[in-house]
Amino acid sequence: MSAPPLSPVPSYSLARRVAAEAVGTAGLLAVVVGSGIMGERLAEGNDAIALLGNSIATGAALWVLITVLGPISGAHFNPVVSAVMAARGALRARDLAPYVLVQIVAALIGVVAAHLMFGDAVFTFGTKVRTGGGQWFAEFVATFGLLVVILGGLSVRPNLVPGLVAAWITAAYWFTASTSFANPAVTFARAFTDTFANIRPDDVPGFLLAQVAGAAAGWLLCRWLFRDIDSEPTRSAA
Repeated sequence: MSAPPLSPVPSYSLARRVAAEAVGTAGLLAVVVGSGIMGERLAEGNDAIALLGNSIATGAALWVLITVLGPISGAHFNPVVSAVMAARGALRARDLAPYVLVQIVAALIGVVAAHLMFGDAVFTFGTKVRTGGGQWFAEFVATFGLLVVILGGLSVRPNLVPGLVAAWITAAYWFTASTSFANPAVTFARAFTDTFANIRPDDVPGFLLAQVAGAAAGWLLCRWLFRDIDSEPTRSAA
């Protein structure tokens, strides 16, 4: 029987687990950036339509990628998720650095793949200004909510985690001022595209700090809200 998504299975080697993280993270960024490009081109200036296409494609991809790759690596695709899983004992501490490194590198590969598919330059720097208290708080809320969805889902309905994460991110595209990056690797990689999904490099540090704070707050809340969440049998598996 497969372990719940986000709880890596120890029978898989580290090489296979980080390969799954690479495939998933690269695939996620290819979808985020590629659907943004496609949406913007087809919408002909209507940002609402472009965002709709971008959010639906991202949510659908997350559901598929977490479902397929979760039993191998945990399907984190996100450094703060991996860090929380390591803190909970669901990921070996020594495996955290390889996970985070491959997530960052794979995110950049996903951006390159999207650019190549649409005939854009391999790398371009983002120009969209995303800064200020509202944007930072939006990233805090998006990441806080993501961790509550993941940890709460693992506690009460682990089989539903892929759909729960997909639904949360799709919704958060629309109700957060930042359009819900909620992922340091995604944020970093999106600074290397000047397409619909871009962020100005100067604005990346503020997003990263907000995401780390949101993830920590979500984890601390869940430790209290879901009793014994860090004592589940799946935690010792990795």
